[in-house]
Amino acid sequence: MEELPVIDENLLAQVLAGTESAWQDLVKQLSPQVFGIIRNQIRVTSDHDDIAQEAFTKIFLKLDQFAGKQPFRHWVSRLTINTCYDWLRKRKARPLVSYSDLGENEAEILEKTLAGDQLEQKESIDSMRALLDRLISSLKPREQIVIRLLDLEEKSVEDVGELTGWGASKIKVTAMRARKKLRDLLHKLEPDH
Repeated sequence: MEELPVIDENLLAQVLAGTESAWQDLVKQLSPQVFGIIRNQIRVTSDHDDIAQEAFTKIFLKLDQFAGKQPFRHWVSRLTINTCYDWLRKRKARPLVSYSDLGENEAEILEKTLAGDQLEQKESIDSMRALLDRLISSLKPREQIVIRLLDLEEKSVEDVGELTGWGASKIKVTAMRARKKLRDLLHKLEPDH
């Protein structure tokens, strides 16, 4: 992952002083980070701009609360992750996934995966990612966030705790429950069930 440049403290001071061009510069510098987090957490791409606007609003409104105890970009990540979590909670509807809902390609990919066959073609891998996204989207919002951060982004429990503000035991229990739900859902998706 590409390292993002450090945000200049003078720029933050200008934003706090109400300089509009400074705010525009800050948004421009933070956009790759904010949109990257949103893309990783929220799969409905039509929602991305709205979520980003909400995240940037929170950043702007809470900027005076930034104490500098952690890097600014870390603080922005935490606000953005929590904005995604709030968005998922508000959405409430989580689609149930059944074998009959799967398209022909997804069903074939699932059967190959369950049989232990290798996925080779890019289309097959993309189809498996889409199926995995559907399965994860059926989880509760907190479970979605934890699974995506721990298992897909390969962050540590400590990293997830820093990004969300949740305790390690809460993260571990949430991950355990989410993985069990995913296993159960996969088992239910087997063609014999």
